[in-house]
Amino acid sequence: MENYKKEFIDFMVESAVLKFGRFTLKSGRQSPFFMNAGAYVTGSQLKRLGEYYAKAIHDNYGDDFDVLFGPAYKGIPLSVATTIAYSQLYGKEIRYCSNRKEEKDHGDTGILLGSKIKDGDRVVIIEDVTTSGKSIEETFPIIQAQGSSPEGVKIVGLIVSLNRQEKGKGNY
Repeated sequence: MENYKKEFIDFMVESAVLKFGRFTLKSGRQSPFFMNAGAYVTGSQLKRLGEYYAKAIHDNYGDDFDVLFGPAYKGIPLSVATTIAYSQLYGKEIRYCSNRKEEKDHGDTGILLGSKIKDGDRVVIIEDVTTSGKSIEETFPIIQAQGSSPEGVKIVGLIVSLNRQEKGKGNY
């Protein structure tokens, strides 16, 4: 395991983001651990978080992507912090994009905020936790709808702090 991954686990515990005990998840399942990315609340925590994600993205996808997409709500600060860190660490300007839960009809209208996604864009999705894959299943159509065809926007991959590796209802 890469050193930054071990450091990241320690960082999650130090930041009281990763806790151990007995927890009931939103799915109703029991778990001996719980992760709450909403507990990253300081500038230094967000800076470090963005750096860990940027390193993981770079290790997995290199520079071969254009947009970092963070699903609402926790994905919004994750995508912003990581976009900043990626630029600082690797000197490449990537764009961030997030969705809103409800479409906005005034000011900055639409379902997206940040950069618009267009044909030819290669997108990495950033998440805090994935359990059943439901949020990812909901995110794919939002991203793909931004292109003029399903092949117009390419989803390169997903980066996540914690993958519970549990089966969802659709076996995804």
